[in-house]
Amino acid sequence: QVQLVESGGGLVQPGGSLRLSCKVSGSVVSINHMAWYRQAPGKERDLVAHITNGGLTTYIDDVEGRFTISRVDAKNTMYLQMNDLKPEDTAVYYCHVDKAIYTSRGHDYEGEDYWGQGTQVTVSS
Repeated sequence: QVQLVESGGGLVQPGGSLRLSCKVSGSVVSINHMAWYRQAPGKERDLVAHITNGGLTTYIDDVEGRFTISRVDAKNTMYLQMNDLKPEDTAVYYCHVDKAIYTSRGHDYEGEDYWGQGTQVTVSS
């Protein structure tokens, strides 16, 4: 009932920019906290940035000042603006929702721990 779809990844040169989007689809009533994670080859999936349902944001030190996380609840969409990209930012980026309320057959339900399928970001000259 709730699906997350990322888009916006691609190949970019060092110093370039990309904007990732995460669209939450389904009969969604409300979305709690959202986040972006990334997973580089051979490494674990790590948190990059987090945004609460109230709009409070946190970032890991490596991206602070370069990345901006945001959300537009009216569109059920979250964004990650990535500037001054570095080769070490190369990874598959995933969006995550910790909890969401959705409607099914006339009733509201709460689900948790939703992930998107990931979008590849490659920073290389």
